[in-house]
Amino acid sequence: MNIAFVLLTHNPDEPAGIERSIASLADGLRELGHRALIVAAGPAHPADDPDLLRLSSLALPRPVQYDEVMRLLAEPAAVDREVRDLLTAHRVDLVCWVDAGAGLGFLNPAPPGVRTALMVHFLRTDDAMHESLKHQPGVVLPVSDFLTGEAARAGLDTTGWQALPNALLHHSAPPTAEERERLRRTGPVRTLSRADPQKGVAELLRAYPAEGLGRPVQIVLAAAGFEFWPGMQEQVISECRALAAGLPDVEILPALPWQEVQPFLAGAAVTVMGSNAPETFGNVAAESLSVGTPVVGYGLGHLPVLTGGAGRMVELEQGPEGIWRALRELVDDPEAYHAAVGQAPRQVADQTPVAVARAFLRAAAPDAV
Repeated sequence: MNIAFVLLTHNPDEPAGIERSIASLADGLRELGHRALIVAAGPAHPADDPDLLRLSSLALPRPVQYDEVMRLLAEPAAVDREVRDLLTAHRVDLVCWVDAGAGLGFLNPAPPGVRTALMVHFLRTDDAMHESLKHQPGVVLPVSDFLTGEAARAGLDTTGWQALPNALLHHSAPPTAEERERLRRTGPVRTLSRADPQKGVAELLRAYPAEGLGRPVQIVLAAAGFEFWPGMQEQVISECRALAAGLPDVEILPALPWQEVQPFLAGAAVTVMGSNAPETFGNVAAESLSVGTPVVGYGLGHLPVLTGGAGRMVELEQGPEGIWRALRELVDDPEAYHAAVGQAPRQVADQTPVAVARAFLRAAAPDAV
């Protein structure tokens, strides 16, 4: 089959979970022998590959504000026509709108006879979402059962929705048992985050123990191609750098290419996550678990289901102090720590690109499996 994913904001190595998940799903489909294309807005990126199709009818500034995407699509005729022409020219059999807005679900520019699917990565009940559902996509694919429940509670008809997890983009070998024990005793605490206030990095830094942890704390903060208000990401990065400058053994690191994420997390004793809003999936946690690194964070959204016994979840009311306390307790308990390490890869064993690609096809094109 020829399958296309539409996500206007897509760029290679974009520090964002949706973009990473689409790249990994496309890889899984290619492994199964299908052609997988990604349709995105311009401008072109030096790392674009031949399966990334750029629109000439729409270019996005970097960073673009979320509301601005819909404003730029206020007169959508040119984009509608170009997307339909692209899908026709490439003989696409199935097109997946990766989002109701930036994925053009609300526009539904599918040529006649082409199957459609709508992905839902975060809760939205706006006009774009309602328009997307009115087009009656062949299947709606939320990223987790948690998100399906949230959508139902918000009044959306979720009948027939089928949860599709994000796939892990790369495979990376976990540390040996000996190396893992060394990491437990002295290894760094690490995390990666898009520069978004809801990721809670500044709050973690403000609550950081005055005496330190006796080990390095390394935080990758990256600016994505989108933000919620002008200067948001610059503000977050500047604030976190200023906070880290006064703390023992804490450093803020620049963005990593996608293929370096799992090795970076494999070299951590624990991955800490401070998101104070529910994670509808939790890409960083999944990538950490895949290399045997336990996760500590708030028990919100899909994160408790994703991590299971491979870490520690604390109540939001405990605040970031509770996260640091739980982290210390975990690394100070060898038996509990190594049990979490052993459980971690099992939590995401079914989230390989091929496995998720098969699940995608079963939901969106069952006769192609």
